[in-house]
Amino acid sequence: MAFSNRGVSLTVAAVLLASSATPLAARKDKDERPASQGASAEPENPYPSTYRPYGGRPTVLRGATVFDGEGGRIDNGVVFLSDGKVTAIGGPDTPIPADVVVIDAQGKYVTPGVIDIHSHLGDYPSPGVEALSDGNEATSPVTPHVWAEHSVWPQDPGFSRALANGGVTTLQILPGSANLFGGRSVTLKNVPARTMQGMKFPGAPQGLKMACGENPKRVYGSKGREPSTRMGNMAVNRQTWIKAREYQQKRAAGKDQTRDLGMETLADVLEGKIMVHNHCYRADEMANVIDMSKEFGYKVSTFHHAVESYKIADLLRDNGICSALWGDWYGFKMEAYDGIKENIPLVHKAGACAIVHSDDQDGIQRLNQEAAKALGAGRRMGIDISDEVAWTWLAINPARAMGIADRTGSLKVGKMADVVLWNGNPFSTYTRPEKVWIDGALLYDAFDPKRRPVSDFELGQIGAGDVK
Repeated sequence: MAFSNRGVSLTVAAVLLASSATPLAARKDKDERPASQGASAEPENPYPSTYRPYGGRPTVLRGATVFDGEGGRIDNGVVFLSDGKVTAIGGPDTPIPADVVVIDAQGKYVTPGVIDIHSHLGDYPSPGVEALSDGNEATSPVTPHVWAEHSVWPQDPGFSRALANGGVTTLQILPGSANLFGGRSVTLKNVPARTMQGMKFPGAPQGLKMACGENPKRVYGSKGREPSTRMGNMAVNRQTWIKAREYQQKRAAGKDQTRDLGMETLADVLEGKIMVHNHCYRADEMANVIDMSKEFGYKVSTFHHAVESYKIADLLRDNGICSALWGDWYGFKMEAYDGIKENIPLVHKAGACAIVHSDDQDGIQRLNQEAAKALGAGRRMGIDISDEVAWTWLAINPARAMGIADRTGSLKVGKMADVVLWNGNPFSTYTRPEKVWIDGALLYDAFDPKRRPVSDFELGQIGAGDVK
Protein backbone atom coordinates (compact mmCIF):
# COMPACT_ATOMS: atom_id res chain seq x y z
CA MET A 1 0.00 0.00 0.00
CA ALA A 2 1.05 3.57 -0.55
CA PHE A 3 0.53 6.24 2.07
CA SER A 4 1.24 9.92 2.23
CA ASN A 5 2.48 12.10 5.09
CA ARG A 6 2.78 15.89 4.74
CA GLY A 7 2.14 15.60 1.02
CA VAL A 8 4.91 13.09 0.30
CA SER A 9 3.80 9.75 -1.16
CA LEU A 10 5.60 6.76 0.33
CA THR A 11 5.61 3.09 -0.50
CA VAL A 12 4.57 0.75 2.25
CA ALA A 13 8.14 -0.51 2.64
CA ALA A 14 9.56 2.95 3.19
CA VAL A 15 6.82 3.91 5.61
CA LEU A 16 7.18 0.80 7.71
CA LEU A 17 10.97 1.04 7.85
CA ALA A 18 10.70 4.66 8.93
CA SER A 19 7.99 4.02 11.49
CA SER A 20 9.97 1.26 13.20
CA ALA A 21 12.28 3.90 14.62
CA THR A 22 9.51 5.96 16.22
CA PRO A 23 9.01 6.09 20.00
CA LEU A 24 5.63 4.42 19.43
CA ALA A 25 7.26 1.10 18.56
CA ALA A 26 4.98 -1.58 19.91
CA ARG A 27 5.87 -3.86 22.77
CA LYS A 28 7.10 -7.28 21.75
CA ASP A 29 4.38 -9.78 21.08
CA LYS A 30 4.59 -11.86 24.23
CA ASP A 31 2.92 -15.20 24.52
CA GLU A 32 2.09 -15.66 28.18
CA ARG A 33 0.73 -19.18 27.81
CA PRO A 34 2.38 -21.78 30.02
CA ALA A 35 4.93 -23.80 28.09
CA SER A 36 3.88 -27.31 27.09
CA GLN A 37 5.98 -30.19 28.35
CA GLY A 38 7.32 -33.38 26.81
CA ALA A 39 8.03 -34.38 23.22
CA SER A 40 4.74 -32.81 22.08
CA ALA A 41 5.72 -29.37 23.39
CA GLU A 42 4.73 -26.53 21.09
CA PRO A 43 7.24 -23.83 20.16
CA GLU A 44 6.40 -20.57 21.87
CA ASN A 45 4.67 -18.13 19.50
CA PRO A 46 6.26 -19.33 16.23
CA TYR A 47 4.75 -16.56 14.04
CA PRO A 48 5.08 -13.44 16.23
CA SER A 49 3.61 -10.06 15.46
CA THR A 50 6.03 -7.51 14.04
CA TYR A 51 3.41 -4.76 14.15
CA ARG A 52 4.74 -1.26 14.80
CA PRO A 53 2.34 1.68 15.13
CA TYR A 54 2.74 4.50 12.68
CA GLY A 55 3.92 7.77 14.15
CA GLY A 56 1.22 10.12 15.42
CA ARG A 57 0.87 13.60 16.86
CA PRO A 58 -0.85 14.59 20.12
CA THR A 59 -4.39 15.44 19.01
CA VAL A 60 -7.54 16.74 20.67
CA LEU A 61 -11.03 16.23 19.24
CA ARG A 62 -13.25 18.93 20.72
CA GLY A 63 -16.99 19.54 20.65
CA ALA A 64 -18.18 16.21 19.24
CA THR A 65 -20.85 13.85 20.48
CA VAL A 66 -18.81 10.97 21.88
CA PHE A 67 -19.91 7.33 22.10
CA ASP A 68 -17.36 5.65 24.36
CA GLY A 69 -18.06 2.13 23.03
CA GLU A 70 -19.28 0.78 26.37
CA GLY A 71 -22.67 2.50 26.28
CA GLY A 72 -21.60 5.92 27.52
CA ARG A 73 -22.26 9.23 25.78
CA ILE A 74 -20.67 12.64 26.19
CA ASP A 75 -22.21 15.66 24.48
CA ASN A 76 -19.82 18.46 23.50
CA GLY A 77 -17.04 16.07 24.47
CA VAL A 78 -13.26 16.17 24.42
CA VAL A 79 -11.02 13.23 23.46
CA PHE A 80 -7.24 13.61 23.78
CA LEU A 81 -4.91 11.21 21.97
CA SER A 82 -1.18 11.02 22.63
CA ASP A 83 1.59 8.42 22.63
CA GLY A 84 -0.75 6.05 20.80
CA LYS A 85 -3.27 5.98 23.66
CA VAL A 86 -6.44 7.70 24.78
CA THR A 87 -4.96 10.15 27.29
CA ALA A 88 -8.12 11.93 28.42
CA ILE A 89 -11.84 11.89 27.71
CA GLY A 90 -14.54 14.08 29.17
CA GLY A 91 -16.84 17.06 28.84
CA PRO A 92 -16.11 20.56 27.55
CA ASP A 93 -14.18 21.45 30.72
CA THR A 94 -11.57 18.74 30.12
CA PRO A 95 -8.15 20.45 30.16
CA ILE A 96 -6.49 20.71 26.74
CA PRO A 97 -2.68 20.90 26.69
CA ALA A 98 -0.88 23.56 24.71
CA ASP A 99 1.00 22.76 21.51
CA VAL A 100 -1.29 19.95 20.36
CA VAL A 101 -3.40 19.58 17.24
CA VAL A 102 -6.97 20.63 18.06
CA ILE A 103 -9.77 19.51 15.73
CA ASP A 104 -13.08 21.32 15.94
CA ALA A 105 -15.60 18.46 15.83
CA GLN A 106 -18.79 20.44 16.53
CA GLY A 107 -21.79 18.66 15.00
CA LYS A 108 -19.79 15.48 14.43
CA TYR A 109 -19.44 12.19 16.29
CA VAL A 110 -16.46 10.35 17.77
CA THR A 111 -16.46 6.60 18.42
CA PRO A 112 -13.95 3.82 19.00
CA GLY A 113 -12.82 2.19 15.77
CA VAL A 114 -15.20 -0.43 14.40
CA ILE A 115 -14.19 -4.03 15.20
CA ASP A 116 -15.31 -6.74 12.78
CA ILE A 117 -15.27 -10.12 14.50
CA HIS A 118 -15.96 -12.04 11.28
CA SER A 119 -13.99 -11.19 8.16
CA HIS A 120 -12.26 -13.11 5.38
CA LEU A 121 -10.28 -10.20 3.95
CA GLY A 122 -6.85 -11.34 2.83
CA ASP A 123 -8.00 -14.98 2.64
CA TYR A 124 -10.72 -14.21 0.08
CA PRO A 125 -9.26 -10.97 -1.28
CA SER A 126 -10.17 -8.75 -4.21
CA PRO A 127 -10.19 -9.54 -7.07
CA GLY A 128 -12.31 -12.56 -6.24
CA VAL A 129 -10.68 -15.12 -8.51
CA GLU A 130 -9.97 -18.81 -7.93
CA ALA A 131 -6.22 -18.21 -7.64
CA LEU A 132 -6.83 -16.03 -4.56
CA SER A 133 -9.41 -18.32 -2.89
CA ASP A 134 -7.54 -19.38 0.24
CA GLY A 135 -10.13 -19.48 3.02
CA ASN A 136 -11.38 -23.09 3.02
CA GLU A 137 -9.10 -26.13 3.25
CA ALA A 138 -12.00 -28.23 1.97
CA THR A 139 -10.14 -31.54 1.89
CA SER A 140 -11.33 -32.92 5.23
CA PRO A 141 -14.12 -32.01 7.64
CA VAL A 142 -11.51 -31.77 10.41
CA THR A 143 -8.72 -29.26 9.68
CA PRO A 144 -7.84 -27.58 13.00
CA HIS A 145 -4.18 -27.70 11.93
CA VAL A 146 -4.51 -24.86 9.39
CA TRP A 147 -4.08 -21.20 10.38
CA ALA A 148 -5.97 -18.43 8.56
CA GLU A 149 -3.00 -16.10 8.97
CA HIS A 150 -0.95 -18.23 6.59
CA SER A 151 -3.35 -17.32 3.78
CA VAL A 152 -3.61 -13.58 4.52
CA TRP A 153 -2.55 -11.41 1.58
CA PRO A 154 -1.87 -7.97 3.11
CA GLN A 155 -2.17 -6.28 -0.29
CA ASP A 156 -5.92 -7.04 -0.42
CA PRO A 157 -7.54 -3.72 -1.46
CA GLY A 158 -10.43 -4.58 0.86
CA PHE A 159 -8.41 -3.58 3.92
CA SER A 160 -8.11 0.10 2.93
CA ARG A 161 -11.74 0.20 1.80
CA ALA A 162 -12.85 -1.12 5.19
CA LEU A 163 -10.73 1.58 6.86
CA ALA A 164 -11.82 4.54 4.74
CA ASN A 165 -15.47 3.64 4.11
CA GLY A 166 -16.26 1.76 7.30
CA GLY A 167 -13.96 3.05 10.03
CA VAL A 168 -12.75 -0.52 10.70
CA THR A 169 -9.57 -0.49 12.79
CA THR A 170 -9.43 -4.13 13.99
CA LEU A 171 -10.72 -7.32 12.38
CA GLN A 172 -10.62 -11.06 12.97
CA ILE A 173 -9.79 -13.16 9.91
CA LEU A 174 -11.42 -16.58 10.07
CA PRO A 175 -11.15 -19.66 7.86
CA GLY A 176 -14.27 -20.45 5.85
CA SER A 177 -17.13 -22.69 6.97
CA ALA A 178 -16.78 -25.78 4.76
CA ASN A 179 -15.37 -27.82 7.65
CA LEU A 180 -16.55 -28.78 11.12
CA PHE A 181 -13.14 -27.68 12.41
CA GLY A 182 -11.92 -24.98 10.03
CA GLY A 183 -8.68 -23.90 11.68
CA ARG A 184 -7.24 -21.01 13.67
CA SER A 185 -8.18 -17.36 13.22
CA VAL A 186 -5.97 -14.28 13.47
CA THR A 187 -6.72 -10.75 14.68
CA LEU A 188 -5.26 -7.89 12.65
CA LYS A 189 -4.79 -4.16 13.03
CA ASN A 190 -6.13 -2.59 9.84
CA VAL A 191 -2.90 -0.88 8.78
CA PRO A 192 -0.80 -0.93 5.60
CA ALA A 193 1.89 -3.57 5.89
CA ARG A 194 4.11 -5.73 3.74
CA THR A 195 3.45 -8.91 5.70
CA MET A 196 0.72 -10.52 7.73
CA GLN A 197 2.99 -10.31 10.78
CA GLY A 198 3.13 -6.54 10.29
CA MET A 199 -0.65 -6.35 10.74
CA LYS A 200 -0.98 -8.95 13.49
CA PHE A 201 -2.53 -7.56 16.69
CA PRO A 202 0.16 -8.06 19.37
CA GLY A 203 -0.85 -10.60 21.98
CA ALA A 204 -4.40 -11.17 20.69
CA PRO A 205 -5.68 -14.69 21.39
CA GLN A 206 -6.24 -16.94 18.41
CA GLY A 207 -9.65 -18.37 17.71
CA LEU A 208 -10.83 -21.75 16.43
CA LYS A 209 -13.38 -21.61 13.61
CA MET A 210 -16.00 -24.34 13.82
CA ALA A 211 -19.13 -24.83 11.71
CA CYS A 212 -22.54 -26.44 12.17
CA GLY A 213 -25.26 -27.37 9.79
CA GLU A 214 -25.58 -27.31 6.05
CA ASN A 215 -22.08 -26.42 4.91
CA PRO A 216 -20.08 -29.40 6.25
CA LYS A 217 -22.78 -31.94 5.43
CA ARG A 218 -23.20 -30.55 1.91
CA VAL A 219 -19.46 -30.35 1.14
CA TYR A 220 -18.60 -33.83 2.42
CA GLY A 221 -21.91 -35.56 1.76
CA SER A 222 -21.51 -34.63 -1.90
CA LYS A 223 -18.21 -36.52 -1.80
CA GLY A 224 -19.91 -39.62 -0.38
CA ARG A 225 -18.20 -39.36 2.98
CA GLU A 226 -19.07 -38.50 6.55
CA PRO A 227 -20.60 -36.17 7.58
CA SER A 228 -23.62 -36.06 5.31
CA THR A 229 -26.21 -35.32 8.03
CA ARG A 230 -26.48 -33.17 11.12
CA MET A 231 -26.13 -36.25 13.31
CA GLY A 232 -22.97 -37.04 11.35
CA ASN A 233 -21.72 -33.54 12.08
CA MET A 234 -22.16 -34.06 15.81
CA ALA A 235 -20.64 -37.54 15.77
CA VAL A 236 -17.48 -36.40 13.96
CA ASN A 237 -17.22 -33.44 16.32
CA ARG A 238 -17.46 -35.63 19.40
CA GLN A 239 -15.01 -38.25 18.14
CA THR A 240 -12.54 -35.48 17.39
CA TRP A 241 -12.90 -33.97 20.87
CA ILE A 242 -12.30 -37.42 22.42
CA LYS A 243 -8.99 -37.65 20.57
CA ALA A 244 -8.15 -34.07 21.51
CA ARG A 245 -8.80 -34.73 25.20
CA GLU A 246 -6.46 -37.73 25.14
CA TYR A 247 -3.74 -35.66 23.43
CA GLN A 248 -4.23 -32.77 25.85
CA GLN A 249 -4.01 -35.01 28.91
CA LYS A 250 -0.78 -36.63 27.70
CA ARG A 251 0.69 -33.24 26.87
CA ALA A 252 -0.24 -31.82 30.24
CA ALA A 253 1.36 -34.83 31.95
CA GLY A 254 4.57 -34.38 29.95
CA LYS A 255 4.23 -37.75 28.23
CA ASP A 256 6.00 -38.36 24.95
CA GLN A 257 3.86 -38.21 21.83
CA THR A 258 4.41 -36.99 18.30
CA ARG A 259 3.48 -33.38 17.72
CA ASP A 260 0.14 -33.03 15.94
CA LEU A 261 -0.74 -29.53 14.72
CA GLY A 262 -4.48 -30.16 14.76
CA MET A 263 -4.48 -31.71 18.21
CA GLU A 264 -2.33 -28.82 19.47
CA THR A 265 -5.06 -26.43 18.42
CA LEU A 266 -7.80 -28.44 20.10
CA ALA A 267 -5.74 -29.04 23.24
CA ASP A 268 -5.23 -25.27 23.51
CA VAL A 269 -9.00 -24.81 23.21
CA LEU A 270 -9.56 -27.31 26.02
CA GLU A 271 -7.08 -25.38 28.16
CA GLY A 272 -8.80 -22.06 27.45
CA LYS A 273 -5.98 -20.56 25.39
CA ILE A 274 -7.87 -20.44 22.07
CA MET A 275 -11.41 -19.04 21.76
CA VAL A 276 -14.11 -20.94 19.84
CA HIS A 277 -16.01 -19.07 17.11
CA ASN A 278 -18.80 -21.30 15.85
CA HIS A 279 -20.64 -20.74 12.55
CA CYS A 280 -24.17 -21.87 13.46
CA TYR A 281 -27.59 -20.68 12.26
CA ARG A 282 -30.31 -22.74 13.95
CA ALA A 283 -31.30 -22.52 17.60
CA ASP A 284 -31.48 -26.29 18.06
CA GLU A 285 -27.93 -26.75 16.75
CA MET A 286 -26.57 -23.99 18.96
CA ALA A 287 -28.16 -25.76 21.95
CA ASN A 288 -26.51 -29.04 20.88
CA VAL A 289 -23.13 -27.32 20.64
CA ILE A 290 -23.54 -25.79 24.10
CA ASP A 291 -24.17 -29.28 25.53
CA MET A 292 -21.19 -30.65 23.59
CA SER A 293 -18.94 -27.90 24.97
CA LYS A 294 -19.97 -28.96 28.47
CA GLU A 295 -19.37 -32.63 27.66
CA PHE A 296 -15.75 -31.93 26.72
CA GLY A 297 -15.04 -28.91 28.89
CA TYR A 298 -14.47 -26.06 26.47
CA LYS A 299 -16.09 -22.64 26.11
CA VAL A 300 -17.85 -21.21 23.06
CA SER A 301 -17.03 -17.52 22.75
CA THR A 302 -19.42 -16.64 19.94
CA PHE A 303 -21.97 -18.13 17.57
CA HIS A 304 -21.56 -16.48 14.17
CA HIS A 305 -24.46 -15.67 11.78
CA ALA A 306 -26.85 -17.23 14.32
CA VAL A 307 -30.06 -16.00 12.70
CA GLU A 308 -32.12 -17.88 15.29
CA SER A 309 -30.35 -16.53 18.37
CA TYR A 310 -33.53 -14.67 19.31
CA LYS A 311 -35.18 -18.05 20.03
CA ILE A 312 -32.63 -19.00 22.69
CA ALA A 313 -31.38 -15.60 23.85
CA ASP A 314 -31.83 -16.60 27.49
CA LEU A 315 -29.74 -19.75 26.98
CA LEU A 316 -26.99 -17.71 25.34
CA ARG A 317 -27.11 -15.17 28.17
CA ASP A 318 -26.93 -17.82 30.87
CA ASN A 319 -23.91 -19.45 29.21
CA GLY A 320 -22.10 -16.19 28.50
CA ILE A 321 -22.04 -16.71 24.72
CA CYS A 322 -22.08 -13.84 22.21
CA SER A 323 -23.96 -13.79 18.91
CA ALA A 324 -22.29 -12.20 15.88
CA LEU A 325 -25.15 -11.19 13.60
CA TRP A 326 -26.32 -9.36 10.48
CA GLY A 327 -28.99 -6.70 10.54
CA ASP A 328 -31.26 -8.25 7.93
CA TRP A 329 -29.33 -10.83 5.91
CA TYR A 330 -31.19 -14.13 6.04
CA GLY A 331 -33.32 -16.51 3.99
CA PHE A 332 -30.64 -17.43 1.43
CA LYS A 333 -30.68 -21.12 2.45
CA MET A 334 -32.90 -23.28 4.62
CA GLU A 335 -30.94 -22.91 7.86
CA ALA A 336 -31.02 -19.13 7.36
CA TYR A 337 -34.74 -19.07 6.54
CA ASP A 338 -36.16 -18.26 9.97
CA GLY A 339 -34.29 -15.02 10.54
CA ILE A 340 -35.96 -11.80 11.59
CA LYS A 341 -34.82 -8.17 11.45
CA GLU A 342 -35.31 -7.86 15.21
CA ASN A 343 -32.74 -10.57 16.03
CA ILE A 344 -30.02 -8.24 17.34
CA PRO A 345 -32.25 -6.07 19.55
CA LEU A 346 -34.04 -9.13 20.96
CA VAL A 347 -30.73 -10.75 21.90
CA HIS A 348 -29.61 -7.47 23.45
CA LYS A 349 -32.88 -7.02 25.37
CA ALA A 350 -32.53 -10.51 26.87
CA GLY A 351 -29.21 -9.45 28.40
CA ALA A 352 -27.10 -11.53 26.03
CA CYS A 353 -24.09 -10.27 24.09
CA ALA A 354 -24.96 -8.96 20.60
CA ILE A 355 -22.37 -8.16 17.92
CA VAL A 356 -22.74 -6.82 14.38
CA HIS A 357 -20.44 -8.59 11.89
CA SER A 358 -19.85 -8.60 8.15
CA ASP A 359 -18.61 -11.90 6.62
CA ASP A 360 -18.46 -9.84 3.43
CA GLN A 361 -15.99 -7.54 1.67
CA ASP A 362 -18.73 -4.98 0.98
CA GLY A 363 -20.63 -5.31 4.26
CA ILE A 364 -17.46 -4.55 6.23
CA GLN A 365 -17.54 -1.07 4.68
CA ARG A 366 -21.02 -0.39 6.11
CA LEU A 367 -21.21 -2.05 9.51
CA ASN A 368 -22.50 1.19 11.02
CA GLN A 369 -25.47 0.97 8.64
CA GLU A 370 -25.95 -2.72 9.46
CA ALA A 371 -26.21 -1.77 13.14
CA ALA A 372 -28.58 1.07 12.27
CA LYS A 373 -30.96 -1.31 10.50
CA ALA A 374 -31.12 -3.53 13.59
CA LEU A 375 -31.52 -0.53 15.87
CA GLY A 376 -34.45 0.74 13.79
CA ALA A 377 -36.11 -2.68 13.70
CA GLY A 378 -35.90 -2.91 17.48
CA ARG A 379 -37.37 0.53 18.01
CA ARG A 380 -40.28 -0.22 15.69
CA MET A 381 -41.18 -3.23 17.86
CA GLY A 382 -40.89 -1.17 21.04
CA ILE A 383 -37.35 -2.01 22.19
CA ASP A 384 -35.83 1.33 23.16
CA ILE A 385 -32.07 1.14 22.73
CA SER A 386 -30.07 4.36 22.66
CA ASP A 387 -27.55 5.11 19.92
CA GLU A 388 -24.63 5.03 22.34
CA VAL A 389 -25.65 1.63 23.73
CA ALA A 390 -26.12 0.20 20.23
CA TRP A 391 -22.51 1.17 19.44
CA THR A 392 -21.39 -1.56 21.88
CA TRP A 393 -22.36 -4.01 19.11
CA LEU A 394 -19.45 -2.66 17.06
CA ALA A 395 -16.96 -1.94 19.84
CA ILE A 396 -16.64 -3.44 23.31
CA ASN A 397 -18.75 -6.55 22.62
CA PRO A 398 -16.61 -7.86 19.73
CA ALA A 399 -13.49 -6.83 21.65
CA ARG A 400 -14.57 -8.97 24.61
CA ALA A 401 -15.50 -11.90 22.39
CA MET A 402 -12.04 -11.72 20.78
CA GLY A 403 -10.15 -11.38 24.08
CA ILE A 404 -8.77 -7.87 23.41
CA ALA A 405 -11.13 -5.67 25.45
CA ASP A 406 -8.36 -4.72 27.86
CA ARG A 407 -6.60 -2.88 25.02
CA THR A 408 -9.23 -1.68 22.56
CA GLY A 409 -12.99 -1.54 21.97
CA SER A 410 -13.73 1.61 23.95
CA LEU A 411 -12.51 5.14 24.52
CA LYS A 412 -11.00 4.69 27.96
CA VAL A 413 -7.83 6.27 29.29
CA GLY A 414 -4.85 4.03 28.59
CA LYS A 415 -6.46 2.06 25.76
CA MET A 416 -5.24 2.07 22.17
CA ALA A 417 -6.20 5.28 20.38
CA ASP A 418 -8.26 3.51 17.70
CA VAL A 419 -10.71 6.29 16.93
CA VAL A 420 -13.12 7.40 14.20
CA LEU A 421 -14.38 10.95 13.62
CA TRP A 422 -17.68 10.68 11.71
CA ASN A 423 -19.08 13.63 9.74
CA GLY A 424 -22.53 13.06 11.26
CA ASN A 425 -24.48 10.56 13.32
CA PRO A 426 -22.86 7.21 12.44
CA PHE A 427 -26.27 5.53 12.31
CA SER A 428 -27.28 7.71 9.36
CA THR A 429 -26.94 6.35 5.82
CA TYR A 430 -25.51 9.75 4.83
CA THR A 431 -22.62 9.61 7.30
CA ARG A 432 -19.07 8.59 6.49
CA PRO A 433 -15.78 8.46 8.37
CA GLU A 434 -13.99 11.79 8.14
CA LYS A 435 -10.80 10.76 9.91
CA VAL A 436 -9.53 7.45 11.32
CA TRP A 437 -6.71 6.96 13.82
CA ILE A 438 -5.08 3.64 14.70
CA ASP A 439 -2.87 3.72 17.79
CA GLY A 440 -3.01 7.52 17.59
CA ALA A 441 -1.73 7.70 14.00
CA LEU A 442 -3.97 9.45 11.47
CA LEU A 443 -4.28 6.84 8.72
CA TYR A 444 -7.26 8.27 6.86
CA ASP A 445 -8.42 11.84 6.25
CA ALA A 446 -11.31 12.45 3.85
CA PHE A 447 -9.94 15.94 3.12
CA ASP A 448 -6.47 14.69 2.19
CA PRO A 449 -6.55 12.35 -0.83
CA LYS A 450 -2.93 11.41 -0.23
CA ARG A 451 -3.68 10.21 3.28
CA ARG A 452 -5.52 7.12 2.21
CA PRO A 453 -3.73 3.76 2.01
CA VAL A 454 -3.83 2.19 -1.43
CA SER A 455 -2.76 -1.37 -2.05
CA ASP A 456 0.42 -1.79 -4.08
CA PHE A 457 -1.66 -4.22 -6.15
CA GLU A 458 -3.91 -1.34 -7.24
CA LEU A 459 -1.21 1.20 -8.09
CA GLY A 460 -1.36 2.15 -11.75
CA GLN A 461 -4.77 0.53 -12.30
CA ILE A 462 -7.29 2.99 -13.70
CA GLY A 463 -10.21 3.38 -11.34
CA ALA A 464 -8.39 1.71 -8.46
CA GLY A 465 -5.03 3.03 -7.30
CA ASP A 466 -5.20 6.13 -9.50
CA VAL A 467 -8.69 7.22 -8.44
CA LYS A 468 -9.61 7.35 -4.78
